[in-house]
Amino acid sequence: MVASVQGDPAPGARAGGGPRARATSRDVARHVGVSQATVSLVLGDKWAGRVSERTAEAVRTAARELGYRPNLAARSLRLGRTRTALLVVPALTTEFFARVYTGAARVAAEGGFGVVLYPSPEGVGPARDPFDSARASLDGVIASSMAADALAAMRGGGLPLVMLDSSPDEAASAAAAATVNLDIADGMRQTAEHLLALGHRRIAHLAAAVDTWTFRERAAALAAALAAVPGASAHTEAAPLTVDEGRRAAERALTRPGPRPTALVCDDDILAAGACKAARRLGLRVPDDISVTGFDDLALATAVDPELTTVRLPAEAVGAAGMRALMAVLDGEPARDTTLPVRLVPRGSSAPPPR
Repeated sequence: MVASVQGDPAPGARAGGGPRARATSRDVARHVGVSQATVSLVLGDKWAGRVSERTAEAVRTAARELGYRPNLAARSLRLGRTRTALLVVPALTTEFFARVYTGAARVAAEGGFGVVLYPSPEGVGPARDPFDSARASLDGVIASSMAADALAAMRGGGLPLVMLDSSPDEAASAAAAATVNLDIADGMRQTAEHLLALGHRRIAHLAAAVDTWTFRERAAALAAALAAVPGASAHTEAAPLTVDEGRRAAERALTRPGPRPTALVCDDDILAAGACKAARRLGLRVPDDISVTGFDDLALATAVDPELTTVRLPAEAVGAAGMRALMAVLDGEPARDTTLPVRLVPRGSSAPPPR
């Protein structure tokens, strides 16, 4: 434990045994033997390259021992900030966006920020500005999987904008300060290469009937991967993102005239769950008669039987990176665009095609 300077009352106590006073950064600095500026650097997580690891650890230890907590209200007043960010998502009906929020909120809490979650009532369409008369309540906006024109109502206030899972071109038109994207195209390439290596050549694509960058990327990457392999082909069935619509789209793909596809590539695990239902209704076995793949790796992927081969998207990491990017912009640091890797998780729903 860090000892107090002889002759001074212990931080957090008043002479005469009165009520405990709040420990200050000056208390922490005095007990470690450093300046208040050093304490601010360490507790603001800006010490790297300026303060030694040993000193940083001593400051953190002293702050814990003394019960020091930064006065965020005073800091916000000094900086003219509310330390509040708005996270806009198309909907709360999918687990993906809940996980994006979890990641953003975790990083925000570590930096003394709060996150207000706002699901757009219009989904991917234009989002009404929820803070039209209270723009001073926010420091910035993080928008996940939203088209640039959907954010038009919120762009006019001059707030820093970080876009997640969005087209770089759309981010540029929205004057986004930074973007955080998943390598969606590579995820679909991994799926296609997995099925092609198993021997599949007749593939049906259950495409999400949602006009956003992330789904356009999936379609383009699948088409390019199949075009490079002689004899490979794909038929597309569009479907809204529900299990029932996925089932209907899969039934259409599996009963249309001509040779039946041997694999169903789905834009989302929800569509894939519907595809598995369709196969069972048609008397087909997954994966013996038909392989099924998904995208996202939601909890649903391991709830179905057989478990779903799918592309794992690190949703919490996306939210965390988006919050870090916004905080960096607010601190005047250079904005950096980020692309996070994804990976295919092979499970029991994919196998070689029937002979």
